[in-house]
Order: sequence, then C-alpha cells, then structure tokens
Amino acid sequence: MKISRSDVERVAVLARLRLTESETVDMTAQLDAILTYMEKLNEIDTTNVEPFSLAADRPKVYREDTVTNKPDQDGLLANAPDRDGSFFKVPKIIE
Repeated sequence: MKISRSDVERVAVLARLRLTESETVDMTAQLDAILTYMEKLNEIDTTNVEPFSLAADRPKVYREDTVTNKPDQDGLLANAPDRDGSFFKVPKIIE
C-alpha cells in the first residue's frame, strides 16, 4: 500500500474535511490505486519519445476574430426600469 490511513486522515484535517469511517476507507483505497498507477507509469521508458503539444499531426485551424453579435443599446436597455440616455439609472445607495 502506497498511502496509509493516517496519511489520508492528516490530509483530510489539512483540507478541513470531515470524513466518515467508510469515506476514509474508500479514500485510502482510491488514493492508493492512483499512486500505484502513477508508479506503474513511471516505469515506462520514455527516453526516445519526442515531446509533442498536439495529439494529432494536424495543422492548427483558427477562425477569424470577428464580432458576430454587435450590442444593440436600445435592446439591452429595453427592460431597464429607468435609464439615463445610454446608461442604466439605479438608485443611489451611498450617502
């Protein structure tokens, strides 16, 4: 086992989590499975593997950055209870 019950309880205290008995047991098993898998991945020899940024060798496709929905001032202010020209008018809250 890669992680102990006391480790899980300590992390739970640090994270301010209240775990029940069954949650502590489940969390210990789940974290142990994750750490075991990570250890298995660390055993893989990746010395001849080239790093990559994309999973597929495809050209990057970018769309044109254009405005498609121009704001309609009258439409935006149509449901305002009160307005002052092109602004929302709100009650004064600071004296």
